[in-house]
Amino acid sequence: MKLATKQAKSILTPSKLPGADFVVNPYSGCAFGCVYCYAEFTRKFTGHLDDEWGKYVDAKINTPEVFEKEIANLTKKVIKKNEFKTGNRPVIFFGSVTDPYQGVEAKYELTKKCLEIVAKSDIKNEIEISLLTKSPLVTRDIEILKQIPNLEVGMTISSIDDNISRIFECYAPPSSLRILALKKLNEAGIKTYAFVGPLLPHFVANEGSLRKLFREIKESGTKKVWAEHINLTGSKMDRLIDLVGDQLTEEELKLFKESQTDEYKMKLSNMILGIVKELGLELVGGKVIDHIKLSK
Repeated sequence: MKLATKQAKSILTPSKLPGADFVVNPYSGCAFGCVYCYAEFTRKFTGHLDDEWGKYVDAKINTPEVFEKEIANLTKKVIKKNEFKTGNRPVIFFGSVTDPYQGVEAKYELTKKCLEIVAKSDIKNEIEISLLTKSPLVTRDIEILKQIPNLEVGMTISSIDDNISRIFECYAPPSSLRILALKKLNEAGIKTYAFVGPLLPHFVANEGSLRKLFREIKESGTKKVWAEHINLTGSKMDRLIDLVGDQLTEEELKLFKESQTDEYKMKLSNMILGIVKELGLELVGGKVIDHIKLSK
């Protein structure tokens, strides 16, 4: 693992993502090394084109200082315009191309320091904070999170089978620990959601596993879920097969190839919709919703 520090010119970046007005990424690269990760493309913009995804992390060591200045500027200029995607407050999303609570966060605490800045500022009442992670490390900051009124934490969970997680999310914490983290967050009164994605092709052939996953999410106390189809366009399919193809059966490889078809996505979307309704959960976002709308 290559670990380095760098200076960032900007941290609070305008976002084109649905539901987010700005994004914050305190690190470049991600040590979790998920084989399906779409953010692998960022290597060519960060000087790591020759490095394998998941084998390097750059800590933007001046993140808190830059973030504090840009937040102050946001208050003065942008908030007054009141032009936001989701309501009357701008949404700041931590973790669009890197996990804000990956292992190096335990050392550098860049995400924690940014949240402390928000918690101690009057701006906390004028913005919304959204965090997305695969790491139980987020529970370290529960006391800070509780001080920010318009905040939610999302936990990415792609399977409740830790063996499957280890294949596709090589160095990420086991899914079982993520479920426990959701429970701790909910017990602390923090708003949460589960990001079920990408939907691995094992699910379409095993409705029971999918139902069990959503049931465990519900039992953690989380009610809101996003569901996202796997995106293997471009070179992503070849990359996945190169990295983990020898660990998959012929049937599983076939399902991965079929997973990019509209027929497959529609079938899986309708399956998820039925399970979500059955369990009384709320499907709030993700490409699954788009396919459900198309089928009507």
